[in-house]
Amino acid sequence: MSTKRGRRRKKPLPEEPIEVEITALSNEGRGIAHVDERTVFIDQALTGERVQFKYTRLKKDIAEGRTVEVLKASSLRIEPKCKAFGMCGGCSLQHMSSPAQIELKQAMLLDQLKHLDVMPDEVLEPLLGPEYGYRHKARLGVRYVHKKEKVLVGFRERNSSFITETDRCEVLHASVGEIINELAECINQLEEKRTIPQIEVAVGDDQTVLVFRHLEILSDTDRKILSDFCRLHSLVGYLQAGKPDALELLYPEKVEPLYYELPEQNVRIEFQPSDFTQVNPEINKRMVSNAIEYLALDENDIVLDLFSGLGNFSLAMARRCKQVTAVEGSLVMVKKARDNAELNNINNVEFFYADLYSDEVLSAPWIKQKFDKILLDPPRSGAAEILPTLKKMKVKKIVYVSCHPATLARDAAVLVKQLGYKLTKAGIMNMFPHTGHVESIAVFEL
Repeated sequence: MSTKRGRRRKKPLPEEPIEVEITALSNEGRGIAHVDERTVFIDQALTGERVQFKYTRLKKDIAEGRTVEVLKASSLRIEPKCKAFGMCGGCSLQHMSSPAQIELKQAMLLDQLKHLDVMPDEVLEPLLGPEYGYRHKARLGVRYVHKKEKVLVGFRERNSSFITETDRCEVLHASVGEIINELAECINQLEEKRTIPQIEVAVGDDQTVLVFRHLEILSDTDRKILSDFCRLHSLVGYLQAGKPDALELLYPEKVEPLYYELPEQNVRIEFQPSDFTQVNPEINKRMVSNAIEYLALDENDIVLDLFSGLGNFSLAMARRCKQVTAVEGSLVMVKKARDNAELNNINNVEFFYADLYSDEVLSAPWIKQKFDKILLDPPRSGAAEILPTLKKMKVKKIVYVSCHPATLARDAAVLVKQLGYKLTKAGIMNMFPHTGHVESIAVFEL
């Protein structure tokens, strides 16, 4: 007798829309309702609204859904600028007025800090910038849809692996956002259209780059189609068959490196399309300037920059202080940061490689130096592992730039309750308008 058990079939989701009252908003900006003693998180619904929704996920105690009709609208609701907003996963808050989005994000940050009892002395004014066309970095999905007999290019649908069908993207830089349909039609002409899974978009101060990822060798005909498209739209085109940095220039024959400038600090940073850079250059410029202001740098300061990347903060700070020691967990990025220091003729910054999440740092040569101030700019996972090491340094001031309020709050609690710092300032920076992502900055002082 066979001992194999058959797979349990998933119970189909209810088809009929359900009418509910939205009682609150989640931290991601989803409406919260209660059905059959179950909490339901509903996309595109606002507090106080009455909506009809359909389930997208259903479990015993919790569920998710999407709004199919708004029966009673909130005063905060606006008409989304993007026609694809209802399906596209690129944005989640276009149905909410801009002031309401900012209020939500500020509340998300402060709620996390309050939860761990580390409220700032001063809540900073939100740092605001362009709300559309702001996105200078993106990874667009590509898929040939046999039933439609055409290629789709764009962000993925909400809670799905499907590509959103749209002819433009309002948040992408206009050089790409306004030609999504033309880009899809171009890919559709290729013999190997089924083997192009994604397009990397990178916009510098003076050029826009498209990197076409391809899984099979492209014919001369396909290469010409892509090259002609780039020429027509004044784009730089690369092919990528292997690793992210293994790029083959397709058009034009010669090209200058991508770069962005920080005018207030007279810094120019060169980068490759696959390198991490902030998606919103206007906010980035002001963020760097604000960080320098909050650190109150002077010509005698020796500064430690942890998670330093390409040198976004390091090189700018080096213009304002005696010495910067920058530490990064990627050897490739350390090399590129050193090249950027040389490009800018900046000699008072040293870049080191170290895994800031391991005990290796305890034996690093730079750890024994004396620092006056620290800039922290960690990834979403935060900086918990390195914080105990900072205790011995006893620097006067720390500026912490965060892309995740929960890990910032967790680390703030350590800095305040265990290391003796005071949280003097904190606030949000609207790096990602129309999304639930929250970029923030906090200042700690001894």
